[in-house]
Formats: sequence, C-alpha cells, structure tokens
Amino acid sequence: MKIRKNVLMPVLAAASLLLAAPATMAATFKMAIGDAAGGTQWELGTSFAKSFGDRTGGKHKVDLFPNGQLGDEQDTVNNAAMGLLDFSILAINNITPFSPTVGVLTLPYVIQSAEEAKTLTQGDVGKELVENTIRDAGVRIIGWSYSGFRVLTNSKRPIRTLDDLKGVVVRVPKNEIMIATYQAWGINPTPMAWTETFTALQQRVVDGQDNPYITVSAMKFNEVQKYITNIRYLFSLEPLIVSEQVFQSQDPDVQQAILEAGREATEHSFKYLLETEEKIRAELTAKGMEITDPADGEKEWIEKATTTVWPKFHKSIGGKDKLDAALKALGR
Repeated sequence: MKIRKNVLMPVLAAASLLLAAPATMAATFKMAIGDAAGGTQWELGTSFAKSFGDRTGGKHKVDLFPNGQLGDEQDTVNNAAMGLLDFSILAINNITPFSPTVGVLTLPYVIQSAEEAKTLTQGDVGKELVENTIRDAGVRIIGWSYSGFRVLTNSKRPIRTLDDLKGVVVRVPKNEIMIATYQAWGINPTPMAWTETFTALQQRVVDGQDNPYITVSAMKFNEVQKYITNIRYLFSLEPLIVSEQVFQSQDPDVQQAILEAGREATEHSFKYLLETEEKIRAELTAKGMEITDPADGEKEWIEKATTTVWPKFHKSIGGKDKLDAALKALGR
C-alpha cells in the first residue's frame, strides 16, 4: 500500500511534537536529602515540594529521599550536574569543592547571626554565587536552609578552651576550609562522609563532630554524644539545588514555579529556625546532653581561625575583595 506524502508529513510532524514536549507532561521529580526526616533540610524540602505542587496545579510533584538514600551529598552534586538527579539539599561545605567561591560563606566567623546569613544569601553576594555555581558545577541554587551555628559535640569531656580540645578526635566533612579551621585550633580533624558519621561516633572511631542543634536532634546524636560546646564559628547553610540540565528542559512556567517555590521555602526555613532552635536545645539538655559556652567569649577560637584561615583561602574564593564585599554587606 502506497502512503501519500501529503498524509505522511503531518503524521511525522505530530510525532515530532510529542517527542519534543516531555517537559509539558506531568512529572515526578526526585529530591535527595542528606539528613534524616525532621531536620532543617527535610523542612526545606517538604515546603518546596508543597509549594511547587500548588504552583503547578498538582501536575508536577517532588518525592523526597532523606538520609542519603540517593548517595552522599557530594555524589548528588555530580549526579545533578549530569542530569541524573533533579534536586538535592546538602550542606554548603559539600558544594564548595565544585564551586570554590561559595567558600566565602564557610570562612570561620564571617556570619555572626541568622540575620547576617539571610543578608548574604539573598543579597548581591548570594546572587553572584548562584551564577558561579551554575557555571562551575552545572547546578542552580534555588533555595537555602538556615540551620543555625555548628556547635561542637563530643563523648569525651566538656570543652571550653583550645587546650581542652587537644586529644579529641573530631569528624569534619571533606572540606578544606573546615579542616584548616580545626588545624588552626591545634588539632588534625578526621574528614569523613556524612553517611558514616553516626556509626563512627557510636563505635568511638571519632569522639566528636560539629553540626547545628537541629541536626544534632534529627540525627539522634544525643544517643552517642554527651557534651556540646556552643561555638559559633560557622553558620550552617544548606542550599537546595536543581540540575541545570533539568531546569533548562522545563517550560518557562515550570521554571518560574521552581524559582518561586524555592524562594517561598527559603522564607519558611528562616522562620522555622527562629521558632524551633531554642526548643530543640532545651530538649537535648533534657535528654542528658551538657552544654558549655567557650571561655572568654570564644576570643581565642576567633583569633586563631580568622588570622590563619582567612588569608589562606582568599585565592580560592575569588580574591580578598570577595571577602571584603561580604563583610561590607554586613556592615563590617
């Protein structure tokens, strides 16, 4: 049977349109979350998923996979960059190796309050880091989880001074700035993947780690740690990223829904931190954890970290002027 050309061409054109339009079809996206359900990462993710679903009229949804089910946090950056994963929420120190300029937000004692964290991430500094991360890592930051300062926990003894810290084996992420900070304080920390941390603490492979109060609670570190030192060297930020390949494959209205849901989830995260951190701190005390403030207003910790670590990383963050710009934005 002979098919006429004027019949075949419209059929082929219709088939081509169908193949070219997957982004307009209903989709379920996957989101990796490093922490357990109940922490600030989970709070950000659930808020985003609800907002995104609402903004797309329920046409699109996001499934959340907490507790590193889709790989450790740095693996999720690689997978998102290749378009193999849609979304991920991870500690900022785990995106810094892929886009080093983000490290300006992880230099010790740059951020000194939740409000300062918000100022940097949502102002000109944050906008520049978003563009850099698209360029460097192939992922786009669309939201931020504000998790509070990373306090030091350990199972060995109360720590108030740097002398008290000697002999304590501390787990840190595989992040050069955080490693250098502990070295400035006089110890060599143990770099370790997040997924291995609880077991390492439980088996006393390491004595301690640092994370915000909310993460300490969500990960049930009170079961394997006794002491908290209320240091404030690093405000924990956890970006929500989307694969740039995935983002660019979406229709403009879906892209807009992603960006707007990210902004809404970011605002929710900030309010959540302010409303819950003190409550969680009290709960950890009730569960037997002992909280100690560092001696002399943390003066020795601050001096050694800023004088040693800041100059060492000027080049990697894009130059000293990037640090100066961040400090200027904070009025310092």
